[in-house]
Amino acid sequence: MSFATLLRRDVPASLVVFLVAVPLSLGIALASGAPIVAGLIAAVVGGVIAGLFGGSALQVSGPAAGLTVVVAETISRFGWAATCAIVVAAGALQVLLGLSRIARAALAISPAIVHGMLGGIGLTIVLGQLHVVLGGSAQSSALDNLLALPGQLIGSHDTAAFIGVLTIGILLLWPRLPQSVRKVPGPLAAITFTTVLALVAGMQLPRIELPGNLLEISFAPRLPGGGWFDIGIAVLTIALVASVESLLSAIAVDKLHTGPRTNLNRELVGQGMANMASGAIGGLPVTGVIVRSSTNVAAGARTRASAVMHGIWVLLFSVLLAGLLESIPLAALAGLLVHVGAKLLHVGHIRDVHRHGDLPLYLVTLLGVVFVDMLSGVLLGIATSLVLMLLRTRSKIHAESDGDRWRVVVDGALTFLSIPKLSKVLANIPERADVTLELVVDYLDHAAFENLSSWQQAHERTGGTVVVDEIGHPYYERGKSGAPTVSRLAAAPVLPRWLASWSDWQAKAGPRLPDQRTAPPSTAQLALGTSEFQRRTAPLVQGTLSGLADGQNPHTLFITCADSRIVPNLITTSGPGDLFAVRNIGNLVPADSGVTGVTGDTGPPLDSSVGASIEYAVGVLRVPEVVVCGHSGCGAMKLMLDRTPELPAVREWLRHAEPSLRRYELNPPVSLDGEPPAAEGDRLALHNILQQLRHLRRYPVVAEAEARGELHLTGMYFDVGAAQVYLFDPESGAFEPAGERAACTRD
Repeated sequence: MSFATLLRRDVPASLVVFLVAVPLSLGIALASGAPIVAGLIAAVVGGVIAGLFGGSALQVSGPAAGLTVVVAETISRFGWAATCAIVVAAGALQVLLGLSRIARAALAISPAIVHGMLGGIGLTIVLGQLHVVLGGSAQSSALDNLLALPGQLIGSHDTAAFIGVLTIGILLLWPRLPQSVRKVPGPLAAITFTTVLALVAGMQLPRIELPGNLLEISFAPRLPGGGWFDIGIAVLTIALVASVESLLSAIAVDKLHTGPRTNLNRELVGQGMANMASGAIGGLPVTGVIVRSSTNVAAGARTRASAVMHGIWVLLFSVLLAGLLESIPLAALAGLLVHVGAKLLHVGHIRDVHRHGDLPLYLVTLLGVVFVDMLSGVLLGIATSLVLMLLRTRSKIHAESDGDRWRVVVDGALTFLSIPKLSKVLANIPERADVTLELVVDYLDHAAFENLSSWQQAHERTGGTVVVDEIGHPYYERGKSGAPTVSRLAAAPVLPRWLASWSDWQAKAGPRLPDQRTAPPSTAQLALGTSEFQRRTAPLVQGTLSGLADGQNPHTLFITCADSRIVPNLITTSGPGDLFAVRNIGNLVPADSGVTGVTGDTGPPLDSSVGASIEYAVGVLRVPEVVVCGHSGCGAMKLMLDRTPELPAVREWLRHAEPSLRRYELNPPVSLDGEPPAAEGDRLALHNILQQLRHLRRYPVVAEAEARGELHLTGMYFDVGAAQVYLFDPESGAFEPAGERAACTRD
């Protein structure tokens, strides 16, 4: 940190944050039922200690509205001195949590619960402080405040009500004023204006009371007596709420700037140290506060020096100008708190949780916090989230019939919660029916397995058939063999069927239809494959295919080997209408195809099939790219090296590869990702790709389109064993792994 940055950025920002922090700290202390000076102590300690030792460079800590209800309940139950001791213990727990490096675990709590908790706190503050604003006193509970509010509204109101309402009005109006005016923080402007007005008008109002000398405060924490379980709950509650609020605030602040990200574990340690210090000298609990932190970022802070200096300014102001603080009417602070509490009921957060379907979770947490207590509200929210999770993960179950054949599909997590629906669906299947049970489940518990297994046995005893087809992890198959259904450890990963071979998935599925059981294996595999396409894939691609029904507009002419291991659409991540594919043994482009102007290096019989495909793709469909794709372990290349093809037609066809063999014998090896392949056949395959590209350019339709800049030729090689695609790079003269370099194709 340079001294210039400190003076130009951090000092002005710290002054702005200080002006926001003072009235908020006083108001939070008032709402908590703590001594007013406790809010200032927490502001000083939070700024200095959490600022120095925390993990966020720009987060500003201090007393937070989010802990107001918890602190008020703790003070009411144990007294202020014991509450200070509880804050010290909560801080120590935070330090331990930070050192154990589990800070991110707090983020597992649903945002709906956190927003519901803050909304409940905000509503509780509003209900209590409205009474103070209107000239009355807050009741002992949120419910009592709510019931007494109508009488308070229609009752007589004095000057305190005027000051309180005026404070709220200024805070609501402030964001709509010109930017030049809004450079003064709204809370500071509202409190200053109403305080000056009350002094000038000579209003007799209850005001802030501070000790005679703030440096002589003696709030020594005292251990509470008895009720250790309740004390432990209070410590845990303050520690968890303060931790969650601080961590969420830190993450929110990270989104507001481009500087260093927060170290969450260190932030938790820093917050714990601040709470231990604050409690030890009579301060409120400390958390990271989004209002002050966002103000800090907006004011231009660059380092943690701003947060530290803001705490120092609070200390100096409180000691040197305590008389000014004692002029502030309590009604003005109550109006400020009503505004702060209402902002915790953030409409944007409510819309957000509603959009994600978590509004019930938000409402349960909010109402629990308001009408029971803070911890109970959060626990109710967590319990509700677990129930919602179970309900949302229930499987989808449906059955459909085709004559005497039935198909039952179970999709999702199949647990005891789904058994009523599963039993209802299975009960509607007639006896002696042929049933295919398709399990597309990501979890199968014991109760669901027993239900399915019992039904299968009962149905088969009546003369029916049940074929269980599991897509994914074989939970049911493992259960039938006596293995635990819930264990994934013993099962190898299962490919989706559109990526797996017949032998991989059909061996598990078995024949689905009775008439396939006596068919030859190859026929049964083909029938199962087409049946699988009609059931699963056809509905997904029908929309795409309907758009292609009247014509095609492929992007690429893809010339590759007929080898069964090469799946062009798989290795290019393409679909219907993308590739105009030509396949033959050796991915050859005959140099003499009988086309005028095309002459070969040798004189094999004319072959017009490949030439016709090239002409149609380039001349009619006008594809912008032609790919020649060879591969490792190519049988055609091995035959060329052995020079002993026994089949006459194969021998005649492979004469088109003789130029590739001569090229291989007369030229150095072609590099594949830095070095030539180890196998001789694979080295020939690379030369063969480049030779076929040369043959392509002898076709007039290709040469003319390339000369016009309308066609691009690409050499591709697929390593079958490594599942790696390589593209030819003309600059290096080598084949490079796909994705590492843009590939061109001049050989």
